[in-house]
Amino acid sequence: MDAATAAGLVLPGLATGLGGVALLAFRNPGARTLDALLGFTAGIMLAATAFSLLVPAIERGTLAEVIVGFGLGAAVVAALDAVLPHAHARFRERGHRAAEEVVARQRASLLLAALTIHNVPEGFAVGVAFAVGGTDLGLPIAIAIGIQNIPEGFAATAPLLPAGTSRSRAIGIAALTGLVEIPAALGAYAAFELVDALLAPALAFAGGAMLYVVVDELIPETQSRGNERAASFALLIGFALMMALDNAFA
Repeated sequence: MDAATAAGLVLPGLATGLGGVALLAFRNPGARTLDALLGFTAGIMLAATAFSLLVPAIERGTLAEVIVGFGLGAAVVAALDAVLPHAHARFRERGHRAAEEVVARQRASLLLAALTIHNVPEGFAVGVAFAVGGTDLGLPIAIAIGIQNIPEGFAATAPLLPAGTSRSRAIGIAALTGLVEIPAALGAYAAFELVDALLAPALAFAGGAMLYVVVDELIPETQSRGNERAASFALLIGFALMMALDNAFA
């Protein structure tokens, strides 16, 4: 493993903590800002799913392999979403509560669980991308995940402040949620670098997992407070940025 690969596997997981540090600059971020940041995150993840995961998967394997891997990825994250107790920052999902309905001492741990569900498939995607295509494919995915982790960490932890969570603890929560990406990335890289036949379905698995997170959690979160237009424009900007990154490293 060269230095660029090692950095690409580790650094995206640290970027979520930068989003928490951004809380120091914004004392009271408004709902419009949070929705726009989450929309931007969703746009980057949508483009990464399409151009950096599913397209390479189709190029490297059969359509059947891609469909099976895609379905399994979505199914695994859906199962985690159903089984693990967690809360969303601002909207209520069937079977789970919104964070505003949860007592303060539970809120941090439940939001931490939600972010962990998001970040595991992101780490998996980075590891598989490096295993499949080396730095040519891995770096665009790593950069995209790192970029989207910054606003995601900020937008997900900022609602803790009005509930009485200290700024330092909110920053710590953001950092911890990102750290789970590192073993996920390293594990996926080690496993799939050695099993070439599984690389196409593995890319599709990561794509299905990421798409489920975007559709089931991120987009509903951006639409929950009447800021749909700002969130939609931010999503388009994030999507366009990821397209540019993907082509820049192609």
